[in-house]
Amino acid sequence: MIETFLLNSLLLLSQRPTPERQFLDLKNQLERFGFQVVIELPPKRGAYGLLEVANKKIWINPVVFELHIGTQTLVHEAVHAAQVCAGKGKIKTLGLEVQPINYARPFFMRYTNIHRQDLEREAYAVQTQRNSFELAISLLQQHCK
Repeated sequence: MIETFLLNSLLLLSQRPTPERQFLDLKNQLERFGFQVVIELPPKRGAYGLLEVANKKIWINPVVFELHIGTQTLVHEAVHAAQVCAGKGKIKTLGLEVQPINYARPFFMRYTNIHRQDLEREAYAVQTQRNSFELAISLLQQHCK
């Protein structure tokens, strides 16, 4: 009985997608700057990732690993983390020159609040670049000293 339980538990664990190396590196970098990264359902229904500014807590929905968008999701939240650092605890835009790809426009244009739209535009802009991981690390290092 116990062997069956252990075997089933190991089987379930082995089927669970593992985060890729960049995800882990970015998670570690965020944690070095005082952000807590948890892999669990965010409190906002349907969200892939969520940053709670007041507590510097980042939720990553476990489904992103099945969708193979774990790193992109964490990059997006890392940009928001850099925005929090730049705002000294309050979220503010970074004034980035880079623009998101056209495909991403509906994702940030749906926000009616212009400030929120600008915050999301920056996060999607970085997330959709070929070098998004390097950009996210650079923004964290620049703003979260």
